[in-house]
Amino acid sequence: MLFYSFFKTLVDQRVTVELKNDLAVTGVLKSVDQYLNIKLDDITVIDQDRYPHMIAVKNCFIRGSVVRYVQLPSQAVDTALLQDAARREAQTPNPQQANVRVK
Repeated sequence: MLFYSFFKTLVDQRVTVELKNDLAVTGVLKSVDQYLNIKLDDITVIDQDRYPHMIAVKNCFIRGSVVRYVQLPSQAVDTALLQDAARREAQTPNPQQANVRVK
């Protein structure tokens, strides 16, 4: 849930999403859900010569399972806050693992 919460703070920021098929798309992040599915508006394709069919596309929905990387604007990332949130989440016991017995 940490990444979902983090990505929600980046709505209306310009991001670049690289897919597992090597397509890279830059656009304005409009929404993200708990599966890290991403909706982008006002998109441009990084390598338009390789993907000419994508020139006419202005918005897209990207399934979270096909995302390789998301490049974020550096001014939008507070690394200290992100590290602190990751530490807190790691220390919180997972309720799904509470009933696990190890013998």
